[in-house]
Amino acid sequence: MSEPKLPPSLAANPLLSRWIAFLPDKTARIASGKVEIGQGIVTALRQIAAEELDLDLQKVTLASGDTEIGPDENYTTSSLSIMASGAAIRAIASEARSLLMERAALRLNCSPEDLKVSNGAFLQNGEATDIDYWDVASEIDWQRNATASKAPKASNTYKIVGKNIPRDDLPKKVNGGGFIHDRSETGMLHARMLRQPSPSAQLSFLDQEAIKRAAAGEIQIIQKRNFIAFVAEEEWLVEKAARAASNHVTWTGTSNIPRGAADARKLPGKAAVEHFYGDPEPISPTIGKSLRVSVTRPYVAHASIGPSVALARWKDSKLDIWSHGQGMHPLRRNLALALNIDEASIHARHSDGPGCYGHNGADDAALDAAIIALEIPNTWIRMQWQREEEFAFEPVGPAMQVDIEAVLDANGNPIDWKTDIWSPVHVQRPGAAGVVMLGAQSLGAVAPGGDPADPPPERGYGGPRNAFPAYKVGQTHIHHHLIREPAVRTSALRGLGALPNVCAIERMMDLAALEAGKDPVEYRLSLLNDDRARSVLQRTSELCDWSKRGTSGTGKGLGIAYSRYKNIAAMAGVAVAVTVEEEIRLEQIWAVADAGLAINPDGILNQLEGGCVQGASWALKEEVKIEGAGIISTDWDSYPILRFSEIPEINVELISRPDDVSLGVGECTVGPTAAAIMNAVAHALGEPILDMPLTRERVMASILKN
Repeated sequence: MSEPKLPPSLAANPLLSRWIAFLPDKTARIASGKVEIGQGIVTALRQIAAEELDLDLQKVTLASGDTEIGPDENYTTSSLSIMASGAAIRAIASEARSLLMERAALRLNCSPEDLKVSNGAFLQNGEATDIDYWDVASEIDWQRNATASKAPKASNTYKIVGKNIPRDDLPKKVNGGGFIHDRSETGMLHARMLRQPSPSAQLSFLDQEAIKRAAAGEIQIIQKRNFIAFVAEEEWLVEKAARAASNHVTWTGTSNIPRGAADARKLPGKAAVEHFYGDPEPISPTIGKSLRVSVTRPYVAHASIGPSVALARWKDSKLDIWSHGQGMHPLRRNLALALNIDEASIHARHSDGPGCYGHNGADDAALDAAIIALEIPNTWIRMQWQREEEFAFEPVGPAMQVDIEAVLDANGNPIDWKTDIWSPVHVQRPGAAGVVMLGAQSLGAVAPGGDPADPPPERGYGGPRNAFPAYKVGQTHIHHHLIREPAVRTSALRGLGALPNVCAIERMMDLAALEAGKDPVEYRLSLLNDDRARSVLQRTSELCDWSKRGTSGTGKGLGIAYSRYKNIAAMAGVAVAVTVEEEIRLEQIWAVADAGLAINPDGILNQLEGGCVQGASWALKEEVKIEGAGIISTDWDSYPILRFSEIPEINVELISRPDDVSLGVGECTVGPTAAAIMNAVAHALGEPILDMPLTRERVMASILKN
């Protein structure tokens, strides 16, 4: 009989003591390398542990993102927190409960089968004993590897999992606290940066005295090669210094990017690394009817509501870091490399930030703070980026062009499906080819050589994420043109390449349905083999009253889309009603998802709704503008996002599957929402607009063309 297979996170961190501890205050501490970035996992992971341990939720705490306590689970990305860390914690808690039961049975001279647990206390044959978890926990060697040999509870016995438990992190946040921006340390100094305008820029002259006069207070200026920082006891002083500094500095070698370099339609002309996936040879279009769709998305920003912040202190040869980055263990490794210090001397801890969605400026801000901390030891340094700096220097989501050619048979069904994807790299975490953090770059660090590399298929792809249709489409050919040198630094942003790929696929499904003379929902259902997928799409169509959909070209539109995130995570259907006049007005959004076992249903619904909002904002509003030294859309006027007043009623439903494994939901509605909007606009106007964002200018161009 083979050994039980450990969940991947547990296989990488098998030691029980890295995950669980029973503390003197009669609580159980669970640890996770995954961190809270707005998805509610601190609460959900506690629910999983409390359920398996038969403890009240109040007796379970979670140590999240602490390099001295928890496991190394890399980054909190790709909707994997519940699928990965949740599976590991369920296995750990089940095994811990079994070990504790066995130890208590020895104490009581009985069989473990004679015992039950109530909030950590042991009952023997239904009667209370004077023994609980904490009495026997110290007698167990937790410095052992997990075996995952103990089956978790059956879902029909759950008392905590599946319940709408309020999120632990929200009370402080809604009352004006709870973010890293609110963290303060005794004797803390504030810091701001003067950043190189572009990677090639070199400092020629810095008038430090003029900057100090402009600050009108006592500040320190840290200058090391191209690294320039301002430090003071009062935050307003460094803010004044940073804003004045650009008038008192001279750079040479600054980039001069031409206007239009960010246009996604120009990506196919750039040099690329070529990757092929799927079936080898396309069928000739002459065999059947050939349809073509071409969709683009511009470069997009994370647009976190608060800019990046980090706190650092170098004391007694130990570097302490507070960061809102997505992974504290990777941050520790990357800081050690950048600073040339021992990784073991760094203690990195996570503190919640106001929005993330991927690889934003958090890691870079942490290195900024650490560089200053080494220059000013024994003192906490609080580094905060300016809003303009956040927009201008964080990595951005790649621009993409997705071209699909589908060949249909005589019945209008696809028999061949060819996709060409042009996209810069989607993940450029520190240490990847051509990547160093900004602070290290300014100190002269040289980036590792080699071609850029997107996530491989086993990690859900980057540019080709969700490029494989969920439908029966015959042979499938995916050609990914990975652009070597984009106009600006790109990296992970929510969903990676899923949104434009889902938009292109779902636009093609509408077009193919029209060609086949079939209703778009019925056409999709005829090409879906998965019963769960069919249920999601059918329920979405019921919610939006699809059968009452009007005729095309009236200015009123209803669109629908379906996708399963990464083809392995949660399934989502989204329908959107729009009115299109000079602009696109969202009237209502309906979303249905199947996420398997729902740990915290209310938390999932919030995630699904948030994905709808962000998908709509990307589809209608967001575009990074690039010219000259780099990004020029550096405020909320030049980079607009969807306003509260523009968000319609959103009706979200979750299909309950308590006996199935939990599926990641954080990104599943983003792509289908944008795709449904694109299809709704096409229905309203009688023809599609395929270049995002779907701005007033593009709407008017479409109307005037007709």
